[in-house]
Amino acid sequence: MDQDLFNHLQSFLTERRIALFKEVLNKRTRHFTVVTEDVYQLHNTSAVMRTCDVFGIQDLYVVEELAGKRIDKEIAMGAQKWVSLQRRSSIQECIAEVKEKGYRVIATTPHHDAHNLHDFDVTQKAAFFFGKESDGLSDIVMEAADGYLKIPMYGFTESLNISVSAAIILQQVVTKLKQTEIGWQLSEEEKLEIEFKWMKRTIKSHKKIIERFQQDKKL
Repeated sequence: MDQDLFNHLQSFLTERRIALFKEVLNKRTRHFTVVTEDVYQLHNTSAVMRTCDVFGIQDLYVVEELAGKRIDKEIAMGAQKWVSLQRRSSIQECIAEVKEKGYRVIATTPHHDAHNLHDFDVTQKAAFFFGKESDGLSDIVMEAADGYLKIPMYGFTESLNISVSAAIILQQVVTKLKQTEIGWQLSEEEKLEIEFKWMKRTIKSHKKIIERFQQDKKL
């Protein structure tokens, strides 16, 4: 990253905005991530994204093998400025990718031999997979999962809306994580990289500003 360009862009922000960026980044994590599989209800995907932002989850993987590009417009509701959206077209490739990054694949399901949310071990990196409310996760995810997680329920209903499930799970695991001594925070390099992206998304004329800066630098 060009540190001079970073400093230049930062000069267009208020001190309050700069301080807010620092404060939020200090609470962000990649210890957990979220993956949605073919969640074609548009409002659900955007709600999950906002939930990730609220609970400090930096990355959201959206796998669209069946739904295609239909969620694009709905995703652009504000939280996309702050959460790193990772679109993928293959669930198998996404599983391989998160495993390569050291995540355990955790399938969220009310069935199967699943652990209760309260007993979940937060010390290991985990990617929480969420599927369609009607069908749940695919067999591919269920077979590749390193663990299964369920929310304790005490009524007749056996499932929750995906955005509600994500909110309950993330609130619980993030709260538990921050009570540990684990180094769950982003690295300084990651913070700078994300802050740079946030600045560009915040400053309306950032393209012209960057272009002018680069031209002046050549002189």
